[in-house]
Amino acid sequence: MPFHYTLSLDGKVALITGAAAGIGKTIAEAYLNQGARVVLIDRNPEVPGIAAQLATQAGHAEDATGIIADLTDKTSLEAAVTEAIAAFGVIDILVNSAGVVELEPAEELSETNWDKTLSINLKSVFMMCQAVGRHMLERGEGRIINLASQAGLVALDQHLAYCASKAGVISLTQVLALEWSPRGVNINAISPTVVLTELGRKAWAGEVGEAMKQKIPTRRFAEPEEIAMAALYLAGPGSGMISGENLVIDGGYTAQ
Repeated sequence: MPFHYTLSLDGKVALITGAAAGIGKTIAEAYLNQGARVVLIDRNPEVPGIAAQLATQAGHAEDATGIIADLTDKTSLEAAVTEAIAAFGVIDILVNSAGVVELEPAEELSETNWDKTLSINLKSVFMMCQAVGRHMLERGEGRIINLASQAGLVALDQHLAYCASKAGVISLTQVLALEWSPRGVNINAISPTVVLTELGRKAWAGEVGEAMKQKIPTRRFAEPEEIAMAALYLAGPGSGMISGENLVIDGGYTAQ
């Protein structure tokens, strides 16, 4: 069978969490522009309108739907997956992009913020992988992409809960790849450095951002579109031999 050099996702259905803003929204836009039908899941009540806007901009007004869900609640999460399958029939691609960060010194980190971070960043990723993974395993095919972070590989000041959660995402990805790749489902992670989303720009503005850039060999932060291109490749037809990997997009930060 001839190899096709393309990033097209024609005919594919993607479910993306945390898709109302930031990296998730940018990945949804990229997938729509490459022919996929996309389900955007977010707790933001505006996500249905955001999905409609992205689809219209891509020239595919019927190819996106937005579902409001609380990913920390198993019942809400599973209902969202059922609704997504009902909307488009299948889920070929899952992107777990929802996440939070609570910055506190370790000795002051509250149990509330620890539980919140681990629940959203790790537990919900597992539950979503499990819910969608069962559907993919029944079909014998699928792609899962989990958004981790350079913080899952190295220590960052005041990021204890965040670092722990993202290290967990990387490990979860590897175990799922070991178990599910023989059954047709490939799972990978993407670990970015600071990404210039709206929240990223605010959090890393001024002196703190300039100091961080000096630690990155490329001397800059990542753009959301650069992460979306990686997610596009990992979801596409040319990445079938990649599973259990953690693609680090950090300008060389963790190479030091």
